[in-house]
Amino acid sequence: MEIPVLNEIMRDTVVEVDLDRIAFNVRQIKAMAGPGTQVAAVVKADGYGHGALGIAPAIMENGACLLAVATLSEAVELKQAYPRYPVLIMGLTPDRLLPYVLEYGIIQTIDTLAQARLLNRLASEKRQQAVIHIKYDTGFHRIGFPDCPESLDEIRQICTMPWLKPEGIYSHLALKDDESNQVQFRCFMDAVTELEREGCHFPYKHIADSIAAVDFPEYRLDMIRAGAIVYGLKGFHKGQLDIRQALTFKTRISHITPVFKGQGVSYDYLWTAPRDTRVAALPFGYADGYPRNLRGKAMVTLRGKRVPVIGVICMDQCMIDLTDVPDAQIGDQVIIYGDGTGNTLDIDAVSRLAGTNKNEIVSRLTRRPPRVYVGGENVRTADYFPERMTP
Repeated sequence: MEIPVLNEIMRDTVVEVDLDRIAFNVRQIKAMAGPGTQVAAVVKADGYGHGALGIAPAIMENGACLLAVATLSEAVELKQAYPRYPVLIMGLTPDRLLPYVLEYGIIQTIDTLAQARLLNRLASEKRQQAVIHIKYDTGFHRIGFPDCPESLDEIRQICTMPWLKPEGIYSHLALKDDESNQVQFRCFMDAVTELEREGCHFPYKHIADSIAAVDFPEYRLDMIRAGAIVYGLKGFHKGQLDIRQALTFKTRISHITPVFKGQGVSYDYLWTAPRDTRVAALPFGYADGYPRNLRGKAMVTLRGKRVPVIGVICMDQCMIDLTDVPDAQIGDQVIIYGDGTGNTLDIDAVSRLAGTNKNEIVSRLTRRPPRVYVGGENVRTADYFPERMTP
């Protein structure tokens, strides 16, 4: 699909998000999870670079029960736009900012007795119950109540606090191997069983992220946390799930210049022309989230052909060699990240070239490229400079 006609607040460099594919993926995830398991859609890092505000309705209207983020600011942004959508903060919120959790009705992760006591007191003062999920560390060693009898005693105390509603308890797998996964899972279930025996009740028990949810059905429990798979990014190895990449990163040629054999391009002349050619400038760079370490490896797609990105990738621009596309013109569309069709590089291929994972490639996309949402009969744009959303 060609980039829609752009208005004056947009750039030629855009991130296009197919909402039909997002919706399809969520329905596939919900069907996989089954009737007894809810889907929490992880939309942290601005919806893995897709734009959380733009994709939230497609996610919630197709089977997710809540949106999960990492920070208070991410949660507030969502609640301001969609007050009725449940939003869970999976990271920790500083004590001084807990009043905002209550103000916006956000679900907060708790991993210390002290913060639980503070939130209970603040909720009591507002006469407003606070919904929480308790994080239990089974071996990831990041955040969470450590696995010990003292932690179980503290969680039992939290369950008796009148202004807290412990809606869920969860942990996170390291996914090192099947054996370590089983150790963590048993640790989690033993703790939950003990807590429930003592009168604690958690409607949502969850330990499975995208990979675990697909590869290990026994870990799905009451809820799964679907992150990468919402966006059609496949990281699983054992299970099967039909999902479709929803994001395309694209731009247009902004300038073409002749370069003669032996002349250098970009900083330090790390690329010199092996022949007379033409070089095109593209208006995107590492400030848009493009990995600078792709120098010498990156390819983009122009008129159905892969062409090399040459020289040092700049903050706002990069250059390509037009040797193999001699008839290219200013304004021609260039696909930076495609879905693998039409001779494009998909996000998995780009991540391997960059020596990282797919999640980082999309999450590092900054808000500078406008998001263009396509799907159904509507095309919407989100441009953070200077406006949030245009019809």
